[in-house]
Amino acid sequence: MAETQKGIGAHLGGHLRENGMILALLAIVLFFTVIVGMQGVDFLSAQNITNLFLQNSYVIIMALGMLLVIVAGHIDLSVGSVVGFTGAVAAVLTVNMDWPVWAVIPACLAIGAAIGAAQGYWIAYWRIPSFIVTLAGMLVFRGLTLWLLNGQNIGPFPKSFQSLSTGFIPDLFGDADQALLGMERLNGTAVLVVVLAALIIVWLGWRARARDAAFGVTPEPSLMFAIRNIVVAAALIFVGYKLATFRGLPNVVIVLSVLTVLYAFFTESTTAGRRIYALGGNEKAAKLSGIKTEKLVFLTFVNMGVLAALAGMIVAARLNSSTPKAGAGFELDVIAAVFIGGASMTGGSGKIIGVVVGALIMGVMNNGMSILGIGIDYQQVIKGLVLLAAVIFDVYNKNK
Repeated sequence: MAETQKGIGAHLGGHLRENGMILALLAIVLFFTVIVGMQGVDFLSAQNITNLFLQNSYVIIMALGMLLVIVAGHIDLSVGSVVGFTGAVAAVLTVNMDWPVWAVIPACLAIGAAIGAAQGYWIAYWRIPSFIVTLAGMLVFRGLTLWLLNGQNIGPFPKSFQSLSTGFIPDLFGDADQALLGMERLNGTAVLVVVLAALIIVWLGWRARARDAAFGVTPEPSLMFAIRNIVVAAALIFVGYKLATFRGLPNVVIVLSVLTVLYAFFTESTTAGRRIYALGGNEKAAKLSGIKTEKLVFLTFVNMGVLAALAGMIVAARLNSSTPKAGAGFELDVIAAVFIGGASMTGGSGKIIGVVVGALIMGVMNNGMSILGIGIDYQQVIKGLVLLAAVIFDVYNKNK
């Protein structure tokens, strides 16, 4: 028993950052559930959970790309302006020029890739600091957005474009009358997808544990493994059940889930992903080992541009118009989500799951404080202090 407790303690200590973020998210959700509940509002209602995903989808999408940029040892301050610019391009193509949605989406993604390539070229091959290049990009694309929109809003978008953000996955099981079974009406597709996702997460965790044991790596203690998977699966099923009682799974949730899985696989199970971490850890050593560091840096910024363009279209679809101020300050939320999620400010470390948790922490805080009626001024102060605490925690761990 003592050995088991020692093993759990050692594991928690060795994974303090990622375990701490999950516990922090649960604590923040519990805090707002209690405080908001005192005002007669259900913080975990189906509608509020749905709004939480719809309001913060752009942060999570861009945070996935920002993690790779930060892991590589760089920063991108232009993503908010790129969101506004690509949203403006989508509005001009869709509303003013009557382009079909199936043509607008790849066109905007290509523009985002071109923007990322233009910035990545100067950073990777000319060695100009990313802070300077992307700061210039922030100003350039904010100005281009104002020019393209001529200082006015453009909208509304057709329903097909709005579905990028506000659409929901249809229930493939139709409108079967579940009242005959004494059950409330549930979206069967949402329930099925979430249960399968929970089973897949548990299976992948078990497979990773078995793989570690096969290679002689000390596995996670059995009790800790069971508790973590039970908590994650239960939380996922609870959220899925809530969504199933409302309108089902939003389209953006499916997009986020697919992107999260793809980026988690890329960073943890591919050679290119591991090389990005090696680049951020020690660029000179990575280059001497044969890694094409310039190419990797260039591609991380191309990837960031594509995700910023996708986020721009989702934001425009949600607002149902493109505005000159769209994307203002988004880069701060995205960068904060990455650092809160456990990424190191010096590069070389950070996980996709941590970034998603960090973005959810930011989203839950924004949502909870808004429901409580806390002013935007105090919200900014609180978020700034949380970000500072996350960075101090990172520095403390490294010094320790």
